[in-house]
Amino acid sequence: MEDPDTACTRVFRAARAWAPVSKIVILVMIAVLAFFVRVFSVIRYESVIHEFDPWFNFRTTRYLTEKGVYDFWNWYDSESWHPLGRVIGGTIFPGIMVTSSMIKWTMDFLAFPLDIRNVCVFLAPVFAGFTSLSTYFLTKECTNRIESGLLAALFIAIVPSYISRSVAGSYDNEGVAIWALVNTFYLWIKAVNTGSILWSVACTLQYFYMVAAWGGYGFIINLIPAFVLGTMFINKFNMRIYVAYSVFYTLGSLMAMLITFVNFAVIRSSEHLMSHCVFFIMNAYVLIEYTKKNLQA
Repeated sequence: MEDPDTACTRVFRAARAWAPVSKIVILVMIAVLAFFVRVFSVIRYESVIHEFDPWFNFRTTRYLTEKGVYDFWNWYDSESWHPLGRVIGGTIFPGIMVTSSMIKWTMDFLAFPLDIRNVCVFLAPVFAGFTSLSTYFLTKECTNRIESGLLAALFIAIVPSYISRSVAGSYDNEGVAIWALVNTFYLWIKAVNTGSILWSVACTLQYFYMVAAWGGYGFIINLIPAFVLGTMFINKFNMRIYVAYSVFYTLGSLMAMLITFVNFAVIRSSEHLMSHCVFFIMNAYVLIEYTKKNLQA
Protein backbone atom coordinates (compact mmCIF):
# COMPACT_ATOMS: atom_id res chain seq x y z
CA MET A 1 0.00 0.00 0.00
CA GLU A 2 1.28 3.45 -0.96
CA ASP A 3 2.44 5.78 1.79
CA PRO A 4 -0.16 8.64 2.21
CA ASP A 5 2.62 11.21 2.55
CA THR A 6 4.11 10.09 -0.75
CA ALA A 7 0.69 10.29 -2.46
CA CYS A 8 0.09 13.82 -1.14
CA THR A 9 3.54 14.90 -2.28
CA ARG A 10 2.84 13.56 -5.74
CA VAL A 11 -0.47 15.43 -5.89
CA PHE A 12 1.14 18.70 -4.81
CA ARG A 13 3.91 18.30 -7.40
CA ALA A 14 1.34 17.65 -10.12
CA ALA A 15 -0.69 20.68 -9.03
CA ARG A 16 2.45 22.84 -9.06
CA ALA A 17 3.36 21.58 -12.52
CA TRP A 18 -0.09 22.45 -13.87
CA ALA A 19 -0.25 25.84 -12.12
CA PRO A 20 0.80 27.94 -15.18
CA VAL A 21 -1.78 26.20 -17.36
CA SER A 22 -4.45 26.65 -14.70
CA LYS A 23 -3.63 30.35 -14.44
CA ILE A 24 -3.99 30.84 -18.19
CA VAL A 25 -7.26 28.90 -18.29
CA ILE A 26 -8.71 30.94 -15.41
CA LEU A 27 -7.62 34.22 -17.01
CA VAL A 28 -9.21 33.24 -20.33
CA MET A 29 -12.43 32.27 -18.54
CA ILE A 30 -12.50 35.61 -16.72
CA ALA A 31 -11.97 37.51 -19.99
CA VAL A 32 -14.75 35.49 -21.66
CA LEU A 33 -17.02 36.18 -18.68
CA ALA A 34 -16.27 39.91 -18.93
CA PHE A 35 -17.28 39.79 -22.60
CA PHE A 36 -20.49 37.80 -22.24
CA VAL A 37 -21.96 39.72 -19.30
CA ARG A 38 -21.82 42.81 -21.52
CA VAL A 39 -23.48 41.37 -24.64
CA PHE A 40 -26.67 40.13 -22.97
CA SER A 41 -28.70 42.88 -24.66
CA VAL A 42 -27.43 41.81 -28.09
CA ILE A 43 -28.24 38.17 -27.39
CA ARG A 44 -31.67 39.05 -26.05
CA TYR A 45 -32.60 41.68 -28.64
CA GLU A 46 -30.29 42.87 -31.46
CA SER A 47 -27.03 44.62 -32.27
CA VAL A 48 -27.70 48.37 -31.94
CA ILE A 49 -25.93 51.56 -30.92
CA HIS A 50 -27.72 53.32 -28.08
CA GLU A 51 -27.49 56.69 -26.28
CA PHE A 52 -26.68 60.05 -27.89
CA ASP A 53 -22.87 60.27 -27.63
CA PRO A 54 -22.34 56.72 -28.93
CA TRP A 55 -24.43 57.59 -31.99
CA PHE A 56 -22.25 60.61 -32.71
CA ASN A 57 -19.12 58.49 -32.22
CA PHE A 58 -20.54 55.86 -34.56
CA ARG A 59 -21.33 58.43 -37.24
CA THR A 60 -17.81 59.87 -37.10
CA THR A 61 -16.29 56.38 -37.15
CA ARG A 62 -18.30 55.47 -40.23
CA TYR A 63 -17.12 58.67 -41.92
CA LEU A 64 -13.50 57.87 -41.03
CA THR A 65 -13.86 54.34 -42.38
CA GLU A 66 -15.37 55.48 -45.67
CA LYS A 67 -13.41 58.70 -46.32
CA GLY A 68 -10.04 58.10 -44.70
CA VAL A 69 -7.97 59.88 -42.07
CA TYR A 70 -7.23 63.08 -44.00
CA ASP A 71 -10.87 63.86 -44.84
CA PHE A 72 -11.93 62.90 -41.34
CA TRP A 73 -9.42 65.23 -39.68
CA ASN A 74 -10.55 68.17 -41.83
CA TRP A 75 -14.26 67.36 -41.75
CA TYR A 76 -16.59 70.26 -41.00
CA ASP A 77 -19.76 68.64 -39.67
CA SER A 78 -22.63 71.05 -40.33
CA GLU A 79 -25.11 68.71 -38.62
CA SER A 80 -23.55 69.07 -35.15
CA TRP A 81 -23.84 72.02 -32.77
CA HIS A 82 -26.50 73.57 -34.99
CA PRO A 83 -26.39 76.22 -36.37
CA LEU A 84 -22.64 76.70 -35.85
CA GLY A 85 -21.42 73.30 -37.02
CA ARG A 86 -18.32 71.56 -35.73
CA VAL A 87 -14.76 70.97 -36.92
CA ILE A 88 -14.41 67.30 -36.04
CA GLY A 89 -10.63 66.97 -36.04
CA GLY A 90 -10.12 69.70 -33.47
CA THR A 91 -13.00 68.98 -31.10
CA ILE A 92 -12.88 65.23 -30.34
CA PHE A 93 -10.68 62.58 -28.79
CA PRO A 94 -10.18 60.34 -31.84
CA GLY A 95 -8.90 57.20 -30.10
CA ILE A 96 -12.08 55.13 -30.19
CA MET A 97 -12.84 56.06 -33.82
CA VAL A 98 -9.33 55.22 -35.03
CA THR A 99 -9.35 51.95 -33.07
CA SER A 100 -12.61 50.77 -34.63
CA SER A 101 -11.55 51.86 -38.10
CA MET A 102 -8.23 50.04 -37.85
CA ILE A 103 -10.03 46.87 -36.76
CA LYS A 104 -12.39 47.24 -39.73
CA TRP A 105 -9.56 47.85 -42.22
CA THR A 106 -7.52 44.95 -40.79
CA MET A 107 -10.40 42.49 -41.04
CA ASP A 108 -11.12 43.63 -44.60
CA PHE A 109 -7.45 43.13 -45.49
CA LEU A 110 -7.63 39.60 -44.08
CA ALA A 111 -10.70 38.90 -46.25
CA PHE A 112 -12.96 38.74 -43.21
CA PRO A 113 -15.24 41.74 -43.77
CA LEU A 114 -17.20 43.11 -40.82
CA ASP A 115 -19.89 45.75 -40.76
CA ILE A 116 -18.55 48.84 -38.99
CA ARG A 117 -21.69 48.95 -36.82
CA ASN A 118 -20.94 45.52 -35.38
CA VAL A 119 -17.34 46.52 -34.75
CA CYS A 120 -18.56 49.53 -32.78
CA VAL A 121 -21.20 47.54 -30.86
CA PHE A 122 -18.80 44.84 -29.68
CA LEU A 123 -15.71 47.02 -29.18
CA ALA A 124 -16.33 47.85 -25.50
CA PRO A 125 -17.07 44.23 -24.40
CA VAL A 126 -13.90 43.01 -26.14
CA PHE A 127 -11.81 45.69 -24.44
CA ALA A 128 -13.45 44.78 -21.12
CA GLY A 129 -11.81 41.38 -21.52
CA PHE A 130 -8.48 43.11 -22.16
CA THR A 131 -9.03 45.21 -19.03
CA SER A 132 -9.40 42.06 -16.95
CA LEU A 133 -6.04 40.83 -18.21
CA SER A 134 -4.36 44.19 -17.58
CA THR A 135 -5.84 44.29 -14.07
CA TYR A 136 -4.37 40.86 -13.38
CA PHE A 137 -0.89 41.95 -14.47
CA LEU A 138 -1.15 45.25 -12.54
CA THR A 139 -2.18 43.53 -9.31
CA LYS A 140 0.39 40.77 -9.68
CA GLU A 141 3.13 43.35 -10.31
CA CYS A 142 2.12 45.24 -7.16
CA THR A 143 1.59 42.27 -4.82
CA ASN A 144 3.66 39.52 -6.46
CA ARG A 145 0.73 37.16 -5.78
CA ILE A 146 -1.07 35.28 -8.55
CA GLU A 147 -4.16 34.77 -6.41
CA SER A 148 -4.56 38.51 -5.84
CA GLY A 149 -4.22 39.15 -9.56
CA LEU A 150 -6.90 36.61 -10.46
CA LEU A 151 -9.27 38.01 -7.84
CA ALA A 152 -8.73 41.57 -9.09
CA ALA A 153 -9.33 40.46 -12.69
CA LEU A 154 -12.59 38.76 -11.68
CA PHE A 155 -13.70 41.83 -9.75
CA ILE A 156 -13.14 44.25 -12.64
CA ALA A 157 -14.90 41.83 -15.00
CA ILE A 158 -18.18 41.90 -13.05
CA VAL A 159 -18.20 45.23 -11.20
CA PRO A 160 -21.50 47.00 -12.17
CA SER A 161 -20.03 50.50 -12.49
CA TYR A 162 -17.63 49.32 -15.20
CA ILE A 163 -20.26 47.18 -16.92
CA SER A 164 -22.49 50.24 -17.28
CA ARG A 165 -19.75 52.04 -19.28
CA SER A 166 -18.74 49.09 -21.43
CA VAL A 167 -21.97 47.28 -22.29
CA ALA A 168 -22.47 46.28 -25.93
CA GLY A 169 -23.80 49.21 -27.93
CA SER A 170 -22.50 51.84 -25.51
CA TYR A 171 -19.93 53.08 -27.97
CA ASP A 172 -18.33 55.78 -25.85
CA ASN A 173 -14.76 56.79 -25.03
CA GLU A 174 -14.68 54.86 -21.76
CA GLY A 175 -15.08 51.62 -23.72
CA VAL A 176 -11.39 51.65 -24.65
CA ALA A 177 -10.08 54.27 -22.21
CA ILE A 178 -10.57 52.19 -19.03
CA TRP A 179 -8.32 49.52 -20.49
CA ALA A 180 -5.76 52.18 -21.46
CA LEU A 181 -5.95 53.64 -17.93
CA VAL A 182 -5.30 50.32 -16.18
CA ASN A 183 -2.61 49.28 -18.66
CA THR A 184 -0.79 52.59 -18.28
CA PHE A 185 -0.57 52.10 -14.51
CA TYR A 186 0.64 48.52 -15.01
CA LEU A 187 3.39 49.65 -17.37
CA TRP A 188 4.30 52.48 -14.99
CA ILE A 189 4.75 50.08 -12.06
CA LYS A 190 6.75 47.80 -14.35
CA ALA A 191 8.98 50.73 -15.35
CA VAL A 192 9.49 51.74 -11.71
CA ASN A 193 10.32 48.19 -10.60
CA THR A 194 12.84 47.63 -13.41
CA GLY A 195 14.18 51.11 -14.11
CA SER A 196 14.07 50.18 -17.79
CA ILE A 197 13.82 52.87 -20.44
CA LEU A 198 12.02 50.37 -22.66
CA TRP A 199 9.21 49.88 -20.14
CA SER A 200 9.08 53.65 -19.59
CA VAL A 201 8.62 54.22 -23.33
CA ALA A 202 5.92 51.52 -23.42
CA CYS A 203 4.14 53.30 -20.55
CA THR A 204 4.39 56.59 -22.43
CA LEU A 205 2.96 55.10 -25.63
CA GLN A 206 0.03 53.67 -23.65
CA TYR A 207 -0.47 57.08 -22.05
CA PHE A 208 -0.54 58.65 -25.49
CA TYR A 209 -3.31 56.24 -26.50
CA MET A 210 -5.17 57.22 -23.33
CA VAL A 211 -4.84 60.91 -24.23
CA ALA A 212 -6.19 60.16 -27.70
CA ALA A 213 -9.11 58.20 -26.27
CA TRP A 214 -10.51 60.14 -23.31
CA GLY A 215 -10.24 63.37 -21.35
CA GLY A 216 -9.83 61.25 -18.24
CA TYR A 217 -6.10 61.10 -18.98
CA GLY A 218 -5.93 63.83 -16.33
CA PHE A 219 -6.14 61.05 -13.72
CA ILE A 220 -2.86 59.63 -14.99
CA ILE A 221 -0.98 62.89 -15.37
CA ASN A 222 -1.80 63.78 -11.76
CA LEU A 223 -1.57 60.41 -9.99
CA ILE A 224 1.84 59.46 -11.37
CA PRO A 225 3.46 62.78 -10.32
CA ALA A 226 1.76 62.41 -6.91
CA PHE A 227 3.36 58.96 -6.62
CA VAL A 228 6.80 60.38 -7.44
CA LEU A 229 6.36 63.24 -4.96
CA GLY A 230 5.22 60.82 -2.28
CA THR A 231 8.32 58.65 -2.68
CA MET A 232 10.47 61.71 -2.06
CA PHE A 233 8.56 62.57 1.13
CA ILE A 234 8.89 59.06 2.58
CA ASN A 235 12.53 58.71 1.45
CA LYS A 236 11.81 55.88 -1.00
CA PHE A 237 12.91 57.74 -4.13
CA ASN A 238 15.55 56.04 -6.27
CA MET A 239 17.08 56.28 -9.72
CA ARG A 240 14.63 53.77 -11.19
CA ILE A 241 11.81 56.20 -10.43
CA TYR A 242 13.92 59.06 -11.78
CA VAL A 243 14.44 57.29 -15.12
CA ALA A 244 10.81 56.21 -15.38
CA TYR A 245 9.35 59.64 -14.69
CA SER A 246 11.90 61.54 -16.77
CA VAL A 247 11.01 59.47 -19.85
CA PHE A 248 7.29 59.51 -19.08
CA TYR A 249 7.10 63.27 -18.50
CA THR A 250 9.20 64.50 -21.42
CA LEU A 251 8.04 62.06 -24.08
CA GLY A 252 4.47 61.93 -22.78
CA SER A 253 4.05 65.71 -22.80
CA LEU A 254 5.37 65.99 -26.34
CA MET A 255 3.18 63.16 -27.63
CA ALA A 256 0.07 64.52 -25.89
CA MET A 257 0.49 67.75 -27.85
CA LEU A 258 0.02 65.76 -31.07
CA ILE A 259 -3.69 65.39 -30.24
CA THR A 260 -5.33 68.47 -31.73
CA PHE A 261 -7.97 68.74 -29.01
CA VAL A 262 -5.24 68.78 -26.33
CA ASN A 263 -2.39 70.58 -28.10
CA PHE A 264 -0.98 73.47 -26.01
CA ALA A 265 -3.27 72.65 -23.08
CA VAL A 266 -0.29 70.54 -21.97
CA ILE A 267 1.47 73.82 -21.18
CA ARG A 268 -1.45 76.11 -20.34
CA SER A 269 -3.89 73.83 -18.51
CA SER A 270 -3.92 73.55 -14.72
CA GLU A 271 -4.51 69.80 -15.13
CA HIS A 272 -0.87 69.42 -16.19
CA LEU A 273 0.59 71.82 -13.64
CA MET A 274 1.41 69.14 -11.11
CA SER A 275 3.40 67.10 -13.64
CA HIS A 276 5.55 70.12 -14.49
CA CYS A 277 6.15 71.05 -10.85
CA VAL A 278 7.06 67.52 -9.81
CA PHE A 279 9.52 67.21 -12.71
CA PHE A 280 11.45 70.30 -11.56
CA ILE A 281 11.17 69.31 -7.88
CA MET A 282 12.47 65.83 -8.71
CA ASN A 283 15.51 67.18 -10.54
CA ALA A 284 16.22 69.62 -7.71
CA TYR A 285 15.93 66.75 -5.22
CA VAL A 286 18.36 64.59 -7.21
CA LEU A 287 20.83 67.48 -7.52
CA ILE A 288 20.69 68.19 -3.78
CA GLU A 289 21.15 64.51 -2.91
CA TYR A 290 24.08 64.24 -5.34
CA THR A 291 25.72 67.34 -3.85
CA LYS A 292 25.25 66.12 -0.25
CA LYS A 293 26.69 62.71 -1.10
CA ASN A 294 29.80 64.18 -2.71
CA LEU A 295 30.34 66.79 0.02
CA GLN A 296 30.22 64.07 2.66
CA ALA A 297 32.78 62.04 0.75
